[in-house]
Amino acid sequence: MEEKRFSAKEVNKLLAAHDVRPSKKMGQNFVVDANIPEKLVKLSGLNKSCSVLEIGAGLGALTLQLSKAACHVTAVELDTRLLPILREVLGECSNVDLLQGDILKLDIGKLAAETMRGTNRHVCANLPYNITTPALTKLIDADVFESVTVMVQKEVAMRICAKPGSPDYGAFSVYINYHTEPEILFDIPPECFLPRPKVTSSVVKMLTRKERPLSGEDANMLFRVVRAAFGQRRKTLVNAVFAVFGSTYSKESITQIVESCGFDARVRGEALGVSEFIRLSSFFNGNS
Repeated sequence: MEEKRFSAKEVNKLLAAHDVRPSKKMGQNFVVDANIPEKLVKLSGLNKSCSVLEIGAGLGALTLQLSKAACHVTAVELDTRLLPILREVLGECSNVDLLQGDILKLDIGKLAAETMRGTNRHVCANLPYNITTPALTKLIDADVFESVTVMVQKEVAMRICAKPGSPDYGAFSVYINYHTEPEILFDIPPECFLPRPKVTSSVVKMLTRKERPLSGEDANMLFRVVRAAFGQRRKTLVNAVFAVFGSTYSKESITQIVESCGFDARVRGEALGVSEFIRLSSFFNGNS
């Protein structure tokens, strides 16, 4: 079978042959420009020493390119209707394991250990829009991948890579930047998908940080403070943190902690970077 270029005509023909319509509920938007998966894989930096996890294999456009670049691909697809299409498209790809399942319910560490060869493990995927944040959180929390390169909505990519003080900066930005080094690689217009989404997409690459300054309860406290700081964005950092920690700390003591960290008492959480949040959270764990 000749390799598919996944034009809109080919995708429509493939879907019609299997009596499948894209599911809005599952956030399905299939790529209809073969240049996109090729570019994504090239910029992800994958090579034959890499084992790759793909989430949402769809019709196999990205899977085909991953199979060329990496030594092994574990492709997970939730929609059982797409499995016959994937088997047809990937028929000659001997280095691809196709699994049916919900990535949000799978044990990522166990999956990686059982299906991914070696320790040079990566994620490369066109993530369904409706599970982007929980899927990324689960993948990063698993702490078994060297990089995560994903296609997401541009607004999510902006949040991932946002810097302190910018409108897109929030708790998720702090989380991602604590665990990884994120970078937006390129944007993808709606016309490159079928059906066309209403928004532009972006490809983001996140290199996992080898060393993290906190662990255990210290890390838990960091993200408790971060969530509190962004829980009520219009409030000052003191008031936002007091709304969560008020049963343990008085507003006066929280003000003193904030000032002890070198911040103005009127500062808002959106002004603090990862290192500043680490410094702040250390006071709440009694480490400073």
